[in-house]
Amino acid sequence: MLEEDLVEMECHRWMSKGVNIKYEVRGNRKGYKAGALKEGLKHDYVQDCQYIAMFDADFQPESDFLLRTIPFLVHNPEIALVQARWKFVNSDECLLTRFQEMSLDYHFKYEQEAGSSVYSFFGFNGTAGVWRISAINDAGGWKDRTTVEDMDLAVRAMLRGWKFIYVGNIKVKSELPSTFKAYRFQQHRWSCGPANLFKKMMVEILENKKVSLWSKIHLWYDFFFVGKVAAHTVTFIYYCFAIPVSVLLPEIQIPLWGVVYIPTVITLLKALGTPSSFHLVILWVLFENVMSLHRIKAAVSGLLDAGGRVNEWVVTEKLGDANKAKPSINGSDSIKVIDVKLTEPHVKLTEPLVPKIVKRRTRFWERYHCSELFVGICIILCGCYDVFYAKKGYYIFLFLQGTAFLVVGFGYVGTRPPSTA
Repeated sequence: MLEEDLVEMECHRWMSKGVNIKYEVRGNRKGYKAGALKEGLKHDYVQDCQYIAMFDADFQPESDFLLRTIPFLVHNPEIALVQARWKFVNSDECLLTRFQEMSLDYHFKYEQEAGSSVYSFFGFNGTAGVWRISAINDAGGWKDRTTVEDMDLAVRAMLRGWKFIYVGNIKVKSELPSTFKAYRFQQHRWSCGPANLFKKMMVEILENKKVSLWSKIHLWYDFFFVGKVAAHTVTFIYYCFAIPVSVLLPEIQIPLWGVVYIPTVITLLKALGTPSSFHLVILWVLFENVMSLHRIKAAVSGLLDAGGRVNEWVVTEKLGDANKAKPSINGSDSIKVIDVKLTEPHVKLTEPLVPKIVKRRTRFWERYHCSELFVGICIILCGCYDVFYAKKGYYIFLFLQGTAFLVVGFGYVGTRPPSTA
């Protein structure tokens, strides 16, 4: 039984109890999630609604979710969005999911909590949130010009003077991608999309006259330029290029505070968001430095609007929460959940959205990640040069960072997807 059939059956069950609930499908996937949301808001019965709640397919809201979120919108007409926090059911599945939990906990606890506390801008996460429909219409509705339609709408709503609120004590269970391939595709979309949106909206942000100069500076500089572009660039260039090259060039001297003290303090502060994983902080930093290679490539392609992957929407595979031991529906050991949206009506097609994988001989460049292997080898060689010639003392970091690149390059990160016949 397909997942959409289960959703339809559940809707009919509640409908038989007298609950005003609808199950809708559409005949195409044009515009992906943005297109589905735009199409969904065209139905006649939506005119009688004031709010819309959105969840990805793998999200599991509690039964009192609306009772705890809607009052914020009812009692403050200036608020357009109530964003809840994500809670991860498979964070202990592997090191990859632990690293993701650490990064996302920092995002929620510090970035969104800080923005919400001063009514400053923070981006909509695309799920586990409730929007005021009038705010969506006032901002121009959903647009599919980038792969971050959620952030696009949030920026336009902010420029229209709407405010957002983040409620961290409302948590919605969800699942993290546990294979490196799925995580890398997701990070490409999360890095390329914001950079591409920044390019398309930078002039509009600066020319806007409805928000204060400080709000425009915060949005243009802090949120977009620093958070979505410069952060990835600086991380990769500094840790994976400048420090290794400084070993080869004696003229370049990086002070100890620049190599150790400041990065250590910043890292420790970011790791405080997930105390249970604090012992993994060194591995987490090394992995984030590796991922900066992918993120900087994605951000650059988004800024330049170059390449065929700028508006590419690759479904994020989720393998199912192994800890819940769900009963088998079709004889398999787990249920495969993919990152399609409940707000996007499912379509019954003769061909699946994710075609069945056909076994074939895997080529070398498909089995391994050559860019990571190349960077890792270069960094380790710089470490060896430091040991025998430069003697600057950077070799410990260089060996650790180079090894991290090699581990990722050989595919030893995350879980292995189930074999397919």
